[in-house]
Amino acid sequence: MRIEDISSSESFEVRRFIKHEIVAVACIVARTKSHQQLRFTQLLQPRTGRRLNTTAIHVMVPAMLNSLDDNDGLIWLDGELLPWRQARLHVLTHSLHMGGAVFEGMRAYDGHVFLNIEHLERLQQSATMLDYHLPWSRDELTKAIEAVLWANQLDNAYIRPLAWRGAESVSIASPRARIHVAIAAWDWPTAASQGRAEEGIRLQLASWRRPHPDTAPTAAKCSGLYMIGTLARHAAAAAGCDDALLLDSEGRVAETTATNLLMVRDGVLVTPLPTCFLDGITKRHVMGLARQRGLRVEERTVTLEELRTASEVFTAGTSVELQPVVALVEDAATTEWPVGPVTRQMILDFRASVTEASKISQTLRERETGLLERRPWPARVAHSQTT
Repeated sequence: MRIEDISSSESFEVRRFIKHEIVAVACIVARTKSHQQLRFTQLLQPRTGRRLNTTAIHVMVPAMLNSLDDNDGLIWLDGELLPWRQARLHVLTHSLHMGGAVFEGMRAYDGHVFLNIEHLERLQQSATMLDYHLPWSRDELTKAIEAVLWANQLDNAYIRPLAWRGAESVSIASPRARIHVAIAAWDWPTAASQGRAEEGIRLQLASWRRPHPDTAPTAAKCSGLYMIGTLARHAAAAAGCDDALLLDSEGRVAETTATNLLMVRDGVLVTPLPTCFLDGITKRHVMGLARQRGLRVEERTVTLEELRTASEVFTAGTSVELQPVVALVEDAATTEWPVGPVTRQMILDFRASVTEASKISQTLRERETGLLERRPWPARVAHSQTT
């Protein structure tokens, strides 16, 4: 099934074209996997002696139940919606060897893709920083995301667009390699959606540091740069922590392995200047919400001592939304923070902003659907007769 075969570019047409083919299978799969995950967490809790936090569920459940490559559903790959298990690439793919893939993490809420434009613009910018250009426009990728959501019957989902150089060469330079693009989406609940928005995480101070911007394309969401986070997260998990705090090359506070850090000091919301790490879209959104609340917001260099003496700390990122930090574990000592009033308010404001964006999107979709239903669609009928 090719995306360009869809007779109209409107999301309404995408829905009508694929919805009835997979709805029954998708519902059965969703119920089965929810039951499996519930059984898994119930069985694991007595063995670990503690309640699973969000990070543990995200990492352990997929690994122990099934691999992400063994799933039902459809993935968009280079213009086609393919069965999930058939979305493959060659072992000599350039980006697999050289770490040159770029990607985004996005979320859909009630069928609305939150901050869609910002994420897709950053995906294009990341590709440009890695010296290639995406073969699909932002609007085309937006329609492809809509197709993936409808094909998999997902209203609330995590979305992963990914672009990479192909297998034309595995030498260091591969300027003529084909650029591939894929989009997958799956159910990945957040702590807030499960009623655990104020459940805090513990960070370990990592031995790894974020590289100087002169040594790597640190402003790009590039796969190669995430190995630092992988190693730091592994070490943190082995030490009984949920995530790791990374410093920059000068020993100043940078970020966690996959989210931005924000702290409250003297009533001011402070976040490190993104000189050597990704400038988070969720963080930017939260900064705007804080200003609407009348909070003073500062983006500047942050020392480790300033972080230790903060009154509140939380992280922001698409995968976790907003998550309180309750402890920083170092070799010499552990710093603890409460889940304070600013953190709680920002969590509420973020959820309210998501809800409002979804309502606006739903209203627009309903208006669009009404207009489409009042127009004749001979092309749609002709297409359905030939498939």
